[in-house]
Amino acid sequence: MINKIRNEKQYHQVMTMTEGYLQKATDGGGFHALSQQEADELEKLSLLAERYEDEYMKLMPMPLTLAAVVEAKKEELGVTQKGLASILGIGAPKLSQILNGKRDPDVGFLKSLHQKLGIDGNFILEKV
Repeated sequence: MINKIRNEKQYHQVMTMTEGYLQKATDGGGFHALSQQEADELEKLSLLAERYEDEYMKLMPMPLTLAAVVEAKKEELGVTQKGLASILGIGAPKLSQILNGKRDPDVGFLKSLHQKLGIDGNFILEKV
């Protein structure tokens, strides 16, 4: 078992092993299809790959912004920006200005994001 990924070749080996466990879980209908040893190894391999990606590949996740989350919710709902504005109970120009950073979101808008779109309140507070 690999304890540290030291190069790209080892990284690819870890990813191949990880994919094998994931395929076994998929074929078996879920992670319960893995033995405890396999599940433990999958977790360890995943952490090794994540550490290598963070340290050497610099695959840092893009920071989540409030606008990005609202845009994702819009896509998830399959609505236009005008339709999203309607759901939120605001005008389309106001929504556009907020999402483009030309206007600060007000409390009513933030409350609607939480209540009508189900965006986590803690996330909203962290981002404003």
